[in-house]
Amino acid sequence: MSSKRVLIYSIVTLCLIGLYLVSRRAAQKPKSAASGNSAPDFTVTDINGKKLSLSDYRGKVVLLDFWATWCTPCRAEIPHFVDMQEKLGPQGFQVIGISMDDEAKPVKEFYQQYRINYPLGVGDDKLAQSFGGVLGLPVNFLFPILADKAGAASARAAFLRTVARPAARNRRTRHQHRHGRSCPFLERDRE
Repeated sequence: MSSKRVLIYSIVTLCLIGLYLVSRRAAQKPKSAASGNSAPDFTVTDINGKKLSLSDYRGKVVLLDFWATWCTPCRAEIPHFVDMQEKLGPQGFQVIGISMDDEAKPVKEFYQQYRINYPLGVGDDKLAQSFGGVLGLPVNFLFPILADKAGAASARAAFLRTVARPAARNRRTRHQHRHGRSCPFLERDRE
């Protein structure tokens, strides 16, 4: 076989492999719910056997946490989520935990031990796949669950007022205390 033919076969093979990989990746992209949410809607069973649906939290900014009881970094972040829910819950913020444990029993024990104040559901591979695949834990998603398009601006504004901008101000203040001057990279965070 001539070297020209080998080169042509190699190029065709590489193109076919590339098309396969692109089509596979496109098939795995998360699907947005039809209602304008930035996340796919789902319904899972919570740790008490009741239904837990993302669509029940319309009008709120949701932090969706994929975690497991055996995951050390997950255990470290849970107390912070409990604090966030307590402080920001009245302002329209909602944490939802999705445990990737195989069964609900260890999750119930964990729930009581850590005094978790937000809903916990038990997820599966299908749910993880709908969010683009959860390959490691913890994985967190933050998005507004909008009642309608008009709610988008108000949900974003509420989130910025209560979480994002105060955090940026705190970073700026800590930097100024350390260095005695402002940082040009943090100037863009100003309101």
